[in-house]
Amino acid sequence: MNFPLFIARRIIGGKQSAFSALIIKIAVIAVALSLAVMLLATALVAGFKREISNKVYGFNGHISITNFDRNRSYEDLIPIVQSEDLTKNLYNLEGVSHVQSFAHKVGVLKKDDDIEGIVLKGIGSDFDWSYFNKSLIAGNTFAVNDTARSPKMVVSQFTANRLQLEVGDELLAYFVKDRVRFRKFSVAGIYKTGLEEFDEKFALVDIGHIRHLNKWEDNQVGGLSVFLDDEQEAAAVNDEIYYTILDSETRSRTARSINPGIFDWLDLQNINERIILILMILVASINMITALLILILERTNMVGILKALGAQSSKIRLIFLYNAAYIIGFGLLLGNLLGLGLAAIQHFFGVVTLPEESYYLTVAPVEFNWGLILLLNMGTFAICLFALIVPSFLVSWIQPIKAIRFD
Repeated sequence: MNFPLFIARRIIGGKQSAFSALIIKIAVIAVALSLAVMLLATALVAGFKREISNKVYGFNGHISITNFDRNRSYEDLIPIVQSEDLTKNLYNLEGVSHVQSFAHKVGVLKKDDDIEGIVLKGIGSDFDWSYFNKSLIAGNTFAVNDTARSPKMVVSQFTANRLQLEVGDELLAYFVKDRVRFRKFSVAGIYKTGLEEFDEKFALVDIGHIRHLNKWEDNQVGGLSVFLDDEQEAAAVNDEIYYTILDSETRSRTARSINPGIFDWLDLQNINERIILILMILVASINMITALLILILERTNMVGILKALGAQSSKIRLIFLYNAAYIIGFGLLLGNLLGLGLAAIQHFFGVVTLPEESYYLTVAPVEFNWGLILLLNMGTFAICLFALIVPSFLVSWIQPIKAIRFD
């Protein structure tokens, strides 16, 4: 019984007619292109979400701790006390990598006859410049110490263009509350995040200026930014901070809750990704079903002979599925070469560019998630092969007497 089946494997996998060979090539190409598109889609979506999220986290941290007063906007914060115990307790939490202070002050910048509304973001000596070092397009950052207030300011390219500022220029910042006050600053650097929500509002200065203007104590800050090792843990860490560390006058919020519009927009990309994956799986499966049916119909005479020799339909079905799996595997190999190759070209050379005003990025980013790549390969193989089980039952309907005479 095994001998005819062995011969059958060689016959089915051997020389094909021109038509069936064409169908098999189309099936291989369909599987390859489908996988390549899926790999590119997942890599681009993951890279896009990573870059945009990092911009938000780099500016405000994963979690922000501020006063609980709901009647104040984040631009005019009531101060909280940055005690040693609070900072120590935050660092003791698992997953917390860095904590830094900040404060906000609304004002107006003036250069010659040009004016521009601004939110000054005060930073302290604990500020991590690593994100802004990547975002600087001109000039440098400035040092903050506890002995003297720095007269330096880092402005966005948007603000620099509006006021026609260059590195080294001096300008005045006016503040109006009970009376008009002003401070003189010089431009140390110019940054560009690509996020309009930040670039159109903020300039960075020494937090000492805001403390002095607001008559705060040296240990008072507008809030604390908490950075985490894993952004996926933000909600859990935020709950732990809120319920176990903070008092009733202080609250903590994740970057997602502070900037819901940006993150909701990023979540929409998941829907697009899923639609692409479903469509590509359907394309690959339909082409493989077509190829299998053509193989069975072309080998109808052989199936009849095998049945006449005593071969079971289930064993013959397995032979066709075995060859179909070979076709799928070859298509997946080509798909990996094509998809990962194109993704690597984009990663290293940035061939595909984006309009920054719409996507916040100038180059389409990619991210190689090898676990997801393996899962896509295994999932595509399993789904395509599973989709062939029902069509393979065509073998059971072939009657030996009619099939042997089949021309």
